Amino acid sequence: MTEAAKMDTDDKPTIKVNKRPSIPDESIQMPWVEKYRPAKLEDLVAHEDIVSILTKLIDSDNLPHLLLYGPPGTGKTSTIVAAAKRMYGSTAAYKTMALELNASDSRGIDVVRNEIKEFAGTRQLFHKGIKLIILDEADAMTSDAQFALRRVIEKHYKNARFCLICNYVSKIIPALQSRCTRFRFAPLQQHQIRSRLLEVADAEKVNYTEDGMNAILNLSGGDMRRVLNLLQSTAMSSEVVNEHTVYMTSGAPLPKDVTIAMDWLMNLEFREAYEKLTNMCTTKGYALTDVLTDFTTLVSELELPAGVMAVLLDGMSKVEHRLAFGTDEKLQAASLVGVFVQARHMMKVA
Repeated sequence: MTEAAKMDTDDKPTIKVNKRPSIPDESIQMPWVEKYRPAKLEDLVAHEDIVSILTKLIDSDNLPHLLLYGPPGTGKTSTIVAAAKRMYGSTAAYKTMALELNASDSRGIDVVRNEIKEFAGTRQLFHKGIKLIILDEADAMTSDAQFALRRVIEKHYKNARFCLICNYVSKIIPALQSRCTRFRFAPLQQHQIRSRLLEVADAEKVNYTEDGMNAILNLSGGDMRRVLNLLQSTAMSSEVVNEHTVYMTSGAPLPKDVTIAMDWLMNLEFREAYEKLTNMCTTKGYALTDVLTDFTTLVSELELPAGVMAVLLDGMSKVEHRLAFGTDEKLQAASLVGVFVQARHMMKVA
């Protein structure tokens, strides 16, 4: 082997090769998010303090009403389902003693008055203990339903415990918040996600590279559900999960493209920077919102004067706000370039 060929071989990323299952069965066809959902509290990868407190409360038969809140994919639903199975000891008892409702579907006052009230007010003949009522997406409940639920919680505390799960605790009325013990689920750290990500990849015989795993972690945003969905979709669409295939599957801009675009905005004249930026978004199918999000990270790492940094971040936030309301992307791209031109002018004057 020649020296050049040897160097070329050394530069290639190491691929973890696994033999994929040849005969699919029902478990393989399941979404990996559900297939690998933790069945026990001990299987959860994060929030050790919350898990420890819930375990003590359950083991002492002293579980209060609960309010679990935090960003999506941080383990709120998995935690309470695992806790419920620990309470009742078996899946059959869990199905009998627990009522799980998604409040985004059943969010009206009639559901509270009929289904929830009826379940909470009846006792089971063959199962002793308190019932558990899990209301997922409780922040989607109407105000009337939340006020009606307040009275149901007070009236049936001997028979049932309520667990409200939501993303935005500010949308839960104070009267309900005061009746519950609150637990905040923070976004997961990358080191907490990595072990479960590699475990699932090996269990599913996925061929992957280290940069592919790092790309999934960088795109995760602390959301375990997003991580597993991205891993599954990339594995199904590509032979190898590497950085390129992960970004192509997710539709997120490649880091090198974002760096190049940032260089255009910091150095080129207005017209040339605008044309290059819009051409890149059009030809590669990037959403300006996604590019702007990555720009924010890069700008925050630059060593700029405080006034220039303030102008950049303020201008970028206004562009992002206008994009969120569906304004024209090319017009907002011009506005974004203008923000950087203004910042560069300030630096020259200073």
